[in-house]
This record gives sequence, C-alpha cells and structure tokens, in this order.
Amino acid sequence: MTERPITRLLVANRGEIARRVFATCRRLGIATVAVYSDPDAQASFVAEADAAIALGGTGAAESYLRADAIVAAALQAGADAVHPGYGFLSENSAFAQAVLDAGLAWVGPSPAVIAAMGSKTEARERMDAAGVPVLPGRTLDGARRADLAVLGAEVGYPLLVKAAAGGGGRGMRLVPDAAALAAGVESARREAANAFGDDTVFLERFAGGARHVEIQIMGDRHGRVAALHERDCSVQRRHQKVIEEAPSPAVDDETRGAMSAAAVTAGKTLGYVGAGTVEFLLTEGGEFFFLEVNTRLQVEHPVTELVTGLDLVELQILVAEGRALPPEALAPPLRGHAMEARLYAEDVANGFLPVTGTISRFRIPGDVRVDSGVGGGSVIGPHYDAMLAKVIAHGRTRDEAARKLADALTRAELHGTVTNRDFLVRVLRHPEFLAGAADTSFLERHDPVALAAPLPGAQETAAAVAAAALARQAGRRRTARAFAGLPSGWRNNRALPQRTAFVLGEREVTVEYALGRTGDLETLRVDGAELPRIVLHQCDGHRVDLEIDGLRRRYDVHSGSGEMVFVNTAEGQIALRDVPRFPGARKAEEAGSLRSPMPGLVARVLVEDGADVHDGQPLLVLEAMKMEHQIVASHRGVVELKVREGAQVEAGSVLAVLNAGSER
Repeated sequence: MTERPITRLLVANRGEIARRVFATCRRLGIATVAVYSDPDAQASFVAEADAAIALGGTGAAESYLRADAIVAAALQAGADAVHPGYGFLSENSAFAQAVLDAGLAWVGPSPAVIAAMGSKTEARERMDAAGVPVLPGRTLDGARRADLAVLGAEVGYPLLVKAAAGGGGRGMRLVPDAAALAAGVESARREAANAFGDDTVFLERFAGGARHVEIQIMGDRHGRVAALHERDCSVQRRHQKVIEEAPSPAVDDETRGAMSAAAVTAGKTLGYVGAGTVEFLLTEGGEFFFLEVNTRLQVEHPVTELVTGLDLVELQILVAEGRALPPEALAPPLRGHAMEARLYAEDVANGFLPVTGTISRFRIPGDVRVDSGVGGGSVIGPHYDAMLAKVIAHGRTRDEAARKLADALTRAELHGTVTNRDFLVRVLRHPEFLAGAADTSFLERHDPVALAAPLPGAQETAAAVAAAALARQAGRRRTARAFAGLPSGWRNNRALPQRTAFVLGEREVTVEYALGRTGDLETLRVDGAELPRIVLHQCDGHRVDLEIDGLRRRYDVHSGSGEMVFVNTAEGQIALRDVPRFPGARKAEEAGSLRSPMPGLVARVLVEDGADVHDGQPLLVLEAMKMEHQIVASHRGVVELKVREGAQVEAGSVLAVLNAGSER
C-alpha cells in the first residue's frame, strides 16, 4: 500500500471541531485551511488557520453544505486532503467521492461505507447478517397509512420512529401506543426532511431503562480494526447526548470484551478505514443491541483520548496517509476516568430552547480540557448548533473526574447568554449519576427544570447581589471627578442609606448600604433584611471581598452588554439587570402577547386568525436549528395572528395576541 503524506489539510467544518483538528495539524507540522460562511468571518477558527477561503452565504445550506464550493476551495488553497469534522457533510458519501475524484485524500471511511451506514435500515440489515445483535424493527418504504398499524404491532410498543438518514435525535419520535403512531411518523418525516433532505423513517423497538454505550473503532488500509474501549452517553435530552464518559460504570471486563468484539466484527465486515463509532443499547440484564455506526469522529471523542493517551485526529490522518495503525492503538491502555459535558447556549427551563446573543466573557478555570469555538465577543446566532464548548475532566477515579468537571463549570465565567451550565453541574452532582445508575431515562425521572435551578442558594445569592451593588458604587466613585478622595458610598448625611436595585430573574431586589468616613461598611440590607456582622475587606469595580457573619468570600463582578451585571462566586454565577436610578417611561407590553422564544422560521400556523382557542392549544410551529418547537396558547381567548407561514422571526417577536373571547 503506497503511503501519501498529507502536507496541507482543509477542514470542511467550523467552530470547535475545526480548531481541534488544527491543533493536531500544528503539532504534526501540517498546514491548515479553513472555509467559512459570512457570519463566521471573524470567528476564531478562521483566524487560527494558515489560510482561509470564504464560502459566502449565511445558513449551512449556503455554505458548509456546498460540497462543490468546498472542493474548489481545497484545490484553490493547494490542500492535498480534506477532514470533514462532524455534522454538515461529514457523513455524505457524495461529498467524500467528490473529494477523492478531485485527487485529494479523504480523512474518513470510503464513500461506499458512508453510504451503507448512512441508511440506518441498511446498517441494521448488514449488522444482523454479520451476527451483531439488533433490536426488532421494520422499514416503512412504500408503507401506506393503513399498513402502519400492522408494522407497529409487529415491532411492539413503545417504539421509536427514526430517520433513516438522521442522527443527533433529529427525525426521532417516541410512540407510546398505536394511537400515536401516525402522528409520530408524520412529525418525524417532516423533521427528517428539514434536517437531512431525506424523509425516510423506520420503526424500532424502544428499550426503556437501557444505557447508551458506544465503542470507538479505528481501521487502517491494511485490514486492521482496533477497538479503543467504550464511552457511556446515557444522560440525554431529546435523544441528544449531554454527559459522556469513559469507561462506562455499567460495563465490566467481560461485557467490554464482548461489545468490543462485536464492534470489530462490524468494522471488518465493512472494511472500515478511519475513525468510527459503533453504538449499542445496553440493557439492565447485560444484553446489548446495535443502534448505528457513525462514520466520522464523534463529538465526545476527547474522553477516549484522555483515558487512552491517543490522539484520534492524528490516527485519522495517519491511516488516511496509508500507514498502519501503531501498536498502542491495537492494544490501547485504559487509564483512569474521563468525563465530558456539552455546554450549550440554551434555556433548559424553557424546553432546552437554543438561545442567541453575544458572549461578553468566556472563561473556564480548573484542571480541565476545554474544546471550544467561542470566546469573549463571539456572537451566537440562529444559523448553527448552539454548543459553546465541550468541557472534559480526567481523574484517577470516576468520582474525581465528576468532581473536577462540576467544579470547573461552577466557577466558569459565562456572560452574555443563557447557558445550560447550572443544569450540567446538578446532573454531575446528582446522587443517582454519581452512583453510576443513570440510564437513557434519567431526565424523565428527574425534572430538567429543577436541575437547572440557579446553583447559588438564597444566602449566597443575597450576598452576591450586595456585592454587585458595592462594586457598581465603587466603579462610579473611581470615575467621579468630584470629591475623589472620599471613599466609595460615603455620604455626609447618613440618615438614609444608599439604595440600588437589580432585577434577578423576574423579581426586583433592592440593596441598601452605608459606609463610614474611613470606608467601613456600617449598614448592608438586601430586600430589607439586615446582613449580620459585615466586614468589607476589599471593594473595587470588579472584585469584592466581603465577610458576612464570620464567613468571608470573594465575588467577581463584571458588566455585560446593556444593563447586565454578572457576579461569579464559588457556588456559581448569577445574572442581574440594573434598574436605572432615574427610570424613564417604559412602553407597556401588549397584553396577551405570545413572543418567539428564539430566532426561527414559522414552519406552520395551526389555527385561523380569529379562532377561539383554549389554554395549552398549539397555535404555531417554529423551526430553529432544524428542530421544531410548538407555540401554545397561554390562556383561553381569541387568537390574533401576527405572522404568516414562512416568516422569519427574531427572538422576542410577537407571533400572536390572545384577546378575551366568548365562553364556549
């Protein structure tokens, strides 16, 4: 087999995965090329590449999904190889073939393997034939509506409707019984078509209470396929992974050997070259069943890297050059435990809706690895996935890894947009998770809204709000021209303390304080409650060292965009909004308004203008980031539509107004 060294590599992707591949290329002395859309022109991955070529366009269809433009960019830049990353065109066999037809090296499996595994129905059939266990399922190709009941009964309930060309939970619906099957198939087809351009779906038995365990494989062109141990990805929301770890707390040596052997069988059956993942469901009884083969690098690959010491991107490049897998990949070690959390810009309490905004500050401290495509000043728009970073911890034990990861996230300074950070920390500290007992139903047993509650408790929140008020005053004092020698917050007449107000969540919080001539804090009240035994050790515009009732803590205070103030503590972060000291008239919000929770497309309008609707009735379907979100009536009334199907709306746009209507 002729070896072909790679000297310049184009990454057909964006964000953190582009940066991740570039990092290995720099270490190996390989030049890098980035491609980018218009919104990504100032992104960090573009700046880090040795060369970059604009694809133009805004959304993925106009940029990162344009195979012809990406191949042309690779040739223009003088690249000799293309790495697809994950998502976008990474599992598109036609793109892989176009790269090869252009005389470039493809860092991934062959187009034939991608095509075979890109159809989950074909993948199931091939794995079944190879002796890899699969769950009961039925294809729906050509099936009429009348046939659905028969096919559903053959599979058994509950079942999943799954997109044949899909992944990441898109185009997937859980169907509890026969009555819900037709609607589940229709909804899954629609979402699959939007996400993948293919509305083919199939039915598969749902294995409740199982774990999602996957085996990382790596194959070379010399016929070798290695299993690099397992990852456990059981904590999921909407079938999308939240926490991943290696090794799995539910897998013993015997099961690990059996699953690895099945994964290697799958790889050898396919003639697999490059990095891939064979995903399984693992039941409580220790049985495992094939789910799918991901013919690319996985988002969660860092946990495998940390426990094996292997660089998976380096191995991908090595086998793409035609070289054999090294001995350390054929017999990989398993050292300690690694855990990864996916940090998203999303509102957990609002159904995990993705959110947009500008990140004013992004800092994650601690002994952790952070794979990210964002930083201070990055704009999170509606066009791409809302993942901000993957935060990964490694420890000698599972408990140590979980503790490190939770602590780093708790102390992270994430300013400017709503994130799922508090939710991640509560999952990592949950007794069931720490006991290694979490399965794919974990978030059905434990309310995500409760898990997403702010980390700081009531006492710590009160102290943090007080610290914000003191820091704001100190900042104003530092820039004041008059009486510059006086301490912050001092007044000649202290009959009335100074008063500052913030909005915390949906409520207003007031802080009253008075300082002496020497700067001593004499009075400190939050919402009228006196904080006892207060000592102010340090206070400037950003840092407050405050002792309350014998407990001394430091608070870091930062101003965000507009009126936002962020306070970081050892227990977590709180976000406040300044209440203006001299508020002007505010425009009253239209009563009964239903606003868009995010930027998106009005995919469907489910009611007529002027219809009499009831509380909880679905009114519109909003599509954002290739997923559907229902807008429902907040109370009974007559609906006045403000948008039409096909309209593009911004976050906060009024979609409909509910007016008082007649009783039915």
